[in-house]
Amino acid sequence: MDDKKYLLSLISEGEHQQQDFKYRVDDARKLARSVSAFANTDGGRLLIGVRDDGRIAGVRTEGEIYVMHQAAYKYCQPEASIQFDTYHAEGNAVVIATVPPSNKRPICAPDEDGRMRAYIRIKDENIVASPVLFTLLKESQQPQGAMITYNDDIRRLLGIMEGQLSLKQIVRLARLPRHKVVTLLAHLIRFGTVRWEYKEQEFFFSLV
Repeated sequence: MDDKKYLLSLISEGEHQQQDFKYRVDDARKLARSVSAFANTDGGRLLIGVRDDGRIAGVRTEGEIYVMHQAAYKYCQPEASIQFDTYHAEGNAVVIATVPPSNKRPICAPDEDGRMRAYIRIKDENIVASPVLFTLLKESQQPQGAMITYNDDIRRLLGIMEGQLSLKQIVRLARLPRHKVVTLLAHLIRFGTVRWEYKEQEFFFSLV
């Protein structure tokens, strides 16, 4: 398969959980959020030089390549792995930046205010990870124990879990410190007792 056919086959998939189009690359901090999201989730690829509507515009300058390197190696903490491959079609160069899932999660990148945040990829969006998912990302890098101890705090938390609840609702109903609820939810998600869902720009939790 030549470069053009390969690029068109990728573009035909549209933007999704593991693919994003970038027409212009002039803000390394913004690009770092996409790198963070892919690294913290299932990995993915950025097609640099492709418009949102799928048209090939091409990478225009060497400076854009430099910005891509900055995104992964300067603005992501810890550094994210990234591989760059260049393809040519319709007289334009398209760079595919491939980001594998990281084994150093959470990978953080600066938000619009410069605060370091961990991002995750949900469908075709880069979303700031909730405190629960941030904790889950950290725990995912450690060996999973064989069992979870169902103490009084966990029983109290599970006892109030009816339907889908936000973190704020769970803290209020369980009458437990917020940091403890965050840790317990992360444990329960990891062991398959609780699931999470992102909707209406908020994370919700429910029993499996």
